[in-house]
Amino acid sequence: MAKTQFNSIIDLINKFPNEQACLAQLKELRWKDGIYCPHCGFSEKIYEFKDGKTFKCASCRKKFTAKVGSIFEDSPLPLQKWFLAIYLITSHKKGISSVQLAKDINVTQKTAWYMLHRLRHVSQTKSFNRSLSNTVEADETYIGGKEKNKHADKRTKNNQGRSTKTKTAVIGVKERGGNVKAQVVADTKGKTVKNFIVENVVIGSNLMTDEYRAYRGLGFAYTHDYVKHGKGEYVKGFCHTNGIENFWSILKRGIVGIYHFVSEKHLNNYLAEFAFRHNTRDLEESVRFNLFLENCQGRLQYSELIA
Repeated sequence: MAKTQFNSIIDLINKFPNEQACLAQLKELRWKDGIYCPHCGFSEKIYEFKDGKTFKCASCRKKFTAKVGSIFEDSPLPLQKWFLAIYLITSHKKGISSVQLAKDINVTQKTAWYMLHRLRHVSQTKSFNRSLSNTVEADETYIGGKEKNKHADKRTKNNQGRSTKTKTAVIGVKERGGNVKAQVVADTKGKTVKNFIVENVVIGSNLMTDEYRAYRGLGFAYTHDYVKHGKGEYVKGFCHTNGIENFWSILKRGIVGIYHFVSEKHLNNYLAEFAFRHNTRDLEESVRFNLFLENCQGRLQYSELIA
């Protein structure tokens, strides 16, 4: 079941036409190493009910299904709608808005918004947490409206360049031909930038940046080279930051064209969503979908989300 192939929404619906088929796929992917109790972790003796979807732990005596302990727990929605949402958020290059998702799977916009945030919670998968190595590009960007696009009475003075008065700073690293990692930071000062890079890039790697002074001094740990964007230099032999800048471009197009507005509070979750799609860009649709299901552990309460 876990090797089921599909490359379109029609294929997905045909492969998972009902709740039982969806549960069977979820069960096989979540428990590929054997069934365990999500309440106490016991795995030596698990009773299976005749309905094929309910189990009981011989240790804590609690009943459970494959949904317990996952983002699907306590959700009144059928798994087929969840599967459709997963397919849409992982296959659309710039994501999908809660308004559009609500129309596509026939739920309210509020429900779709909550679903998407649960899925973003999953996209922070542990499989992409390893430090990057070989040749790595580092860059920072700022999320927020440009002052020139605002009405004159809404503009903030001295808010150009790297100012964070009305913008949120984000820093990222990308391995050439590999994964990307990005997160919100309080500022882009030298200490903040260097700490992020040391935490996410293997010491001794080739590090490519622009000439921003916050990157100075990294030569003690990396083979550091940079291009001078201020002088119109964007490629210097093997040195450039085009990869991470392309990621920023897709991120900003998604925010402007799909989501329109992203709050600073939830920005890290959106970064995880875009990073997941980028890091699985070479996978087939079904493989990416199954990877998502494999990492669906953990609940995100609505009260926690809006707190």
